[in-house]
Amino acid sequence: MTIHRLPPETVNRIAAGEVVERPASAVKELVENAVDAGSTRIEVQADNGGLSRILVADDGCGLSADELPLAVERHATSKLQPDGEGVYDLLRIGTFGFRGEALPSIGSVSRLSLSSRAKGGQDAFRLDVDAGAMSSVSPSAFPGPHGARIEVRDLFYATPARLKFMKSERAEALAITEEVKRQAMAREAVAFSLDLDGRKVLRLPAEHPGSEGRLARLSAVLGRDFQDNAIEIDQSREDVRLTGFAGLPTFSRGNAAHQFLFVNGRPVRDRLLSGALRAAYADFLARDRHPVAVLYVELEPYLVDVNVHPAKAEVRFRDSALVRGLIVGALRHALAAAGHRAATTVAADALAGFRTEARGGYAPSAYPYTPPPSAAGWSGTGTWRNQAPAPILPGLSETSARVELVAEQTSVHAGTGEIVDLVDYPLGAARAQVHETYIVAQTRDGIVVVDQHAAHERLVYERMKVEMDAGGVARQALLLPEVVELDPAEAERVIAKADELAELGLVLEAFGGGAVLVRETPALLGETDVQGLVRDIADDLAENGAALALKERLGAVCGTMACHGSVRAGRRLTAAEMNALLRQMEATPHSGQCNHGRPTYVELKLADIERLFGRR
Repeated sequence: MTIHRLPPETVNRIAAGEVVERPASAVKELVENAVDAGSTRIEVQADNGGLSRILVADDGCGLSADELPLAVERHATSKLQPDGEGVYDLLRIGTFGFRGEALPSIGSVSRLSLSSRAKGGQDAFRLDVDAGAMSSVSPSAFPGPHGARIEVRDLFYATPARLKFMKSERAEALAITEEVKRQAMAREAVAFSLDLDGRKVLRLPAEHPGSEGRLARLSAVLGRDFQDNAIEIDQSREDVRLTGFAGLPTFSRGNAAHQFLFVNGRPVRDRLLSGALRAAYADFLARDRHPVAVLYVELEPYLVDVNVHPAKAEVRFRDSALVRGLIVGALRHALAAAGHRAATTVAADALAGFRTEARGGYAPSAYPYTPPPSAAGWSGTGTWRNQAPAPILPGLSETSARVELVAEQTSVHAGTGEIVDLVDYPLGAARAQVHETYIVAQTRDGIVVVDQHAAHERLVYERMKVEMDAGGVARQALLLPEVVELDPAEAERVIAKADELAELGLVLEAFGGGAVLVRETPALLGETDVQGLVRDIADDLAENGAALALKERLGAVCGTMACHGSVRAGRRLTAAEMNALLRQMEATPHSGQCNHGRPTYVELKLADIERLFGRR
């Protein structure tokens, strides 16, 4: 066959297949162009899932009449500038776009219209592109003082085969919504609006730059519950900084859809970052639960390669171990600082279960609040009257079966030596044990219900982890060292982590080109499947760059031992034992959830309880 050059139109359509996968991809490229132009307000409109029409308007620096034709020319960009020697450095990219492919790719498969007024310019101009055919520049009306308006109609009409691979209009519209949300989460100081089929979907005003403004933006996008249950992250290591917010373990989800990762403001999907996030929560969540987090990695451009894929959704770090270690360490530090705190949604879920309307009964709010009866009493006719109090019902004047001594209701503060009422502690004073499983405590403004077994299990588990970290993991030598056959690349990855694995109690060494020899295993595991363990470690190293399998197995063993060594459900506790458990929970990190991420206690405020009974 004879080699020949492809025509420019075909080349652009091939590029469009990589850059513009679906309507949401076009929105992403156009919004990032608007951000690079210094916009403070970005408006997005889409009809029929973006297949009929997409409009992205901004108030950025705009384009002059001479720049419009270059904007839709392949590999023409304002984002890269040469150095003094005329060299373009692709390792120091500080903008979101830089390849010069987005506009020509979109224009090659649709009907594109670009109108703009340059900042400081008097006139606005327009340029049209129809399936790659470019019109001449002409004067145009423009609503703002400067900026650009890009309208895309009939996306993929020039490549009908691509239309067959589109999902439903609803699915494409949802993808556009998620893309705009991601872009908005990355830039809290930029106002965003989104209309779908003429319906207002998002109205996000500009927030003040910084953590407060960022949390306000995240709350507007992810919901108020995220703001109430998020822990702020701000840690640095060498030249890398990690900021953002992560949800409490009890504020978890059934999938990873609520994890958002940004590198230098760019939304990315990266296995390294996702694996680090999973590792940080490994002690607190079951494998089928996923944390909610929005994390921002900031580092010098030369330390990360964003020129991996035309869609720019993947990145490569020069020092991936440094980035991963920062994420794991920062998240664990923040989770430890949260102490015994549990998600506010735990109480909301509990209250929802209490509400009688959920079971088909009456709604307390439908009944007006009636003041408590005065000493005058109640007449049989339903009216208040002044009369002597009615006789007290039998039994109400008797002494309670449980008498709480004053000594049980107070404690001496370890720091100041003053006597403190137990109800002033975060988890309050123990008042009762219900079904020999749940501790009911009274706080100054509500009540707390504690699962005694789950709570003590976490306390024992945390103590075991501290002891294990202090003394290392005890090993047991195998009577006969075991050879594990692996793929050569897998064996190389496992051997590279030999020192780290040895600290966890697994001692192994290279054994030929594609095998490892295991000599010692962690004593905690007892008799274990060495072959399965090493292969799981190899899989984790390939997927996440970390040996999670061994850590999870050690954690599972510790969790099992903690379970057997903790206060069991059904054991009757004294008031002193219950209060001691509450104080230990307050002093122990992560005590708000058990080893599987379930809450160890539920706190109900007095105001919420009063609403249940229609008193508010």
